[in-house]
Amino acid sequence: MNRLTALDVHLTPADAERALREDARAGLTATPKELPPKYFYDARGSELFEEITALPEYYPTRTERALLAESVGAIAEASGADTVVELGSGSSAKTRLLLDAFRAHSTLRRYVPQDVSEAALRGALEALGAEYPDLELHGVVGDFTKDLRFLPKRGRRMIAFLGGTIGNLRPAERAAFLAHVREVLEPGEQLLLGTGLVIDEPTLVAAYDDAQGVTAEFNRNVLHVLNRELGADFVPEDFAHVALWDAENEWIEMRLRAERAMRVRIPELDLEIDFAAGEELRTEISAKFQPVSVRSMLREAGFDLVRWWADADRRFALSLATAV
Repeated sequence: MNRLTALDVHLTPADAERALREDARAGLTATPKELPPKYFYDARGSELFEEITALPEYYPTRTERALLAESVGAIAEASGADTVVELGSGSSAKTRLLLDAFRAHSTLRRYVPQDVSEAALRGALEALGAEYPDLELHGVVGDFTKDLRFLPKRGRRMIAFLGGTIGNLRPAERAAFLAHVREVLEPGEQLLLGTGLVIDEPTLVAAYDDAQGVTAEFNRNVLHVLNRELGADFVPEDFAHVALWDAENEWIEMRLRAERAMRVRIPELDLEIDFAAGEELRTEISAKFQPVSVRSMLREAGFDLVRWWADADRRFALSLATAV
C-alpha cells in the first residue's frame, strides 16, 4: 500500500466465527427457523451473486448502476463532501462512479471503504491506489450494524449505503442502523441511501427466483457454509428454494423448504435440529419501499431528505439526506 493508504481491522476471523456460531444456534432453534443473509457470501456465494446480477430477471443491480451513472454529477454537486465513505463496499465497483464525479467537482480528498472482508478490502485498496494515486484511502474492516464508531472522523463526510442492502434489515433493525449512522455523523454530514421500490409482484418475485436456478443455488449455499464451518450434515439438495412477496410487509422472502423430514447434526454447536417435511427456513428478506416510507424512516432517524433520484420505471431510488 502507498503512503496515502491505511487499513484498520476491527473484525477478525475469530470474531466472524463466533458470530456465525451465535447466529446459527439462535436462528436454527427459533420458531420459525431463520439464518442471516450475510452467510450466503463465502467465495462461492459471492461468485453466484455476481452471476445473479447478470441475469435478465435480476433488475436491481443494473437499475441502480444506471441511475447512479445518470445522477452522480448532481449527487456530487448537492453534497460537496470531501470524504466518501462506503458501507459494505466489497470491490468498490459502483463507487468509482462517485469518486470520479466528486473529483470532477474538485471536492474529493479521501475515500473510506468499509467491509467485513479484510481480503476484499485489501484488494480494493490496492486497485484504487493505482487508479487514484493522489486520493487518501482508509479501509475499515468491521460490521456496519455496530462498528461505525471506528470510521475516521476527518473531513466532511458522505456515507454511501448502496445496493438496496438496507432492505435486508427488518424494520427495527433498519431504525437501529440509521440511528447508528446518524450518531456517528456530525450535523450537515450526509447519507446517500439506495433503496429498491415497490413494483409489480411478478417482476419482484422473478428477480429472486430466476428460470436458470442460479438464485436457488445461491440460497442453498448457506447450507454449504454451515457444513464447512460447523461440521453440519445438511443435504442442500433436499431443500427447495422458495421466493415469495409479502404484500403486508412489502418485502420479498427467500426460504429453504425441507423436502422430507430430517434431523441435521451440527457437531461444532453440539446441536441436533429436526425439520418436518415442508418446514421452511427463512434465509433473507429484501424489503422494497414507497417514496413516503423512505422519507419517513430518514426523518425518524434524524435526517432531512435533500434530493431524490429514481429511474424512469421507478424501480430503484437514491436518496441524499443531511444529518440534522
